[in-house]
Order: sequence, then structure tokens, then C-alpha cells
Amino acid sequence: MSRIWNFSAGPAALPEEVLKQAQEELLDWHGAGCSVMEMSHRGKEFMSILEQAEADLRELMEIPAGYKVLFLQGGATQQFAQIPMNLLAGRSADYIVTGSWSKKAFKEAQRIGTVRCAASTESQGFTCLPTAEEIKLDPFAAYLHICTNETIHGVEIPAERIADTGVPLVVDMSSHILSRRVNVEKFGLIYAGAQKNIGPSGLTLVIVRQELLGMAPLTIPSVMDYAVMAENGSMLNTPPTYGIYIAGLVFQWLKRQGGLAGIEAVNVEKARRLYACIDNSGGFYTNPVDPDCRSRMNVPFTLANPQLDAAFLAESKAAGLVSLKGHKSVGGMRASIYNAVPLAAIEALVDFMNDFAKRNG
Repeated sequence: MSRIWNFSAGPAALPEEVLKQAQEELLDWHGAGCSVMEMSHRGKEFMSILEQAEADLRELMEIPAGYKVLFLQGGATQQFAQIPMNLLAGRSADYIVTGSWSKKAFKEAQRIGTVRCAASTESQGFTCLPTAEEIKLDPFAAYLHICTNETIHGVEIPAERIADTGVPLVVDMSSHILSRRVNVEKFGLIYAGAQKNIGPSGLTLVIVRQELLGMAPLTIPSVMDYAVMAENGSMLNTPPTYGIYIAGLVFQWLKRQGGLAGIEAVNVEKARRLYACIDNSGGFYTNPVDPDCRSRMNVPFTLANPQLDAAFLAESKAAGLVSLKGHKSVGGMRASIYNAVPLAAIEALVDFMNDFAKRNG
């Protein structure tokens, strides 16, 4: 059976090398006589998997010693509540809303405590970033929350646009973590659901500066308290063991690609080719996002004639190009071209798009 070119926004493509290794180790991990799924999470075998995964992640992202790495459950959506539970400490926080996910994070935080919208681009259809003049920050905020890559709308905040505001910066990196180099020290807390660039769904990564631990009130559940989870090495309860194992294999695969610098170079070229196809189509395809903040990972686009949408999706699927339908809230098309989507997949997609436009333009 031949494998498809998978452009799903998540759960997303995993590196084929990783899947093959997991297949080979499924019944017997390194002579343990059982699968990782069957291991005690406190046994020496799994502890070695967890420790290696954290070490490789720290190396890839150059995470300083003053940060804790937590492997949690509940998805990034749970973090929308868990972050204010831990960091508000009776104060207020600021949120910049640049797409559906930061809007949801803001809405969920309102259920927990006092938060304010420091800027929003919703009136522009979430197709751009707010200007510096449009952002109204509270210098006494407990933290500032941003989403650096909006999966649905395809808006990404360039690294040079992320400035020090004097308060802890909390960032949702779910859909572009590990796709480019970042300066971890800019952030107080980084979080990401795994199912895009890290591994299977069910695992959530949190990287948090140690000085932000221990601020949660005693009224929140222990399992929601970052400090408690850090003290217990992410194992207050049974962690998502198989997800951590796959994530560890992905980290090792990334190291073989030349680390984040190596994979970033590939991602730049993938995005360049796809956007060039859209921009050079004579209006047959359109990407609505300001070119200064186009995402390298999630590329939404529309056809000039929406009546061709169904044919585009049917024919692309028949050609082995899958999950190109845009999110239901915005329609159109979307190609998610995460780390594990190879350049060959983009070449196949561009060839199909050019041919489809030629036949239907």
C-alpha cells in the first residue's frame, strides 16, 4: 500500500522513519520483552525514554537550565485554563488575539479570572498582525499571552516582531514548535499540543521558567499545578507514555535533519514554493494573509471560483493529496506543511495545483 501525502492540520504527518522504528519496536522495546505501551511508567526502561526525550528537546531548543520541561495531558486547550490558574495570582493578564486559537484562549481565561484584550485583528478577518500602536499593554499584567502561529488562519508572528514588554510572555506554539529556531529566554512559558510537530495527540508540552512556579492557589487541583507536576517529574499521575516515546523518536529524527536550523531551511523552501504557486496563479488561487506574517506551517488559500472547490478536493484526493479542505470556520483550502511533510509532497501539490488551474482557469 502506498502512503498518501498528508496535509492534515492535526493529528498530522509523522516522519516515516519514526513510524518504521516504532513498528519495529512495538512488541519488544530494546530487549525489554514488551511494548512501551505496557511498561511501568516508573520502571527504569521508561524512565530512560523520558530522560532521553527531555535531553534531546533541551538540546534542540537550547532550553536553559532555569526552565522546567513538563510532559502533560489534556491538549493545548486545557492550557487555556491551566495557565491563568497558575499565573494570574489575583492579578490581570493581557491577551493579543490574532486568530481562532488565541481568541479561544482569551475566552477560556475569562472563566478563570480577570483578563483583557490588548489587541485584536478580528475586524480584519485575522489576516494580519496588530501594529505596535494598536497594542495597548498593561505594564503590571501578570503575563502577556500570544499565539505565534494561528493554525486556522495561517498567521505567524516573525521572531523579530516578538519584543520584551517587561512582563512574562506566554506563548502557544502548538502548530510551529520545532519548525524554526527560537530564543527560549524570551518567554516565560511555552506550550504546545503534540499532534502537529511533536508526536501523536494526547501529549502536551509545557516549558516554563522556574520563577513562575509556585504561584497557583491551593484551591486548584494538584494535577493542574505546574509546580507540583515539576516536583514530580511530570509523573504525579501516569503520563502519556507512548506519546512521550514517539516524541522522543521525533526529537532524534530532528537531530538527524541538522537540528532546528536544518529543518528550518527545508521549511522555508517548502513554504516558498507553495506561496509562489498561489501568487503566480493569476488570481486562480488566493492567500488572504499579509505577506509579512504568512505562516510557514499552515497555508490557507481559496479558489477564485468556489464552485470548483468540490472538484479540487476530489481530484487532489484521487492524486494522493489528502486533508486539503480548509477549516469549517473559514472554508476554502488549507495545506499544513509541518516538519514531517517532505519537499516531495509540496512538489506534488504544486504540480497538481498548476495542472488544475490550467484545466479549469
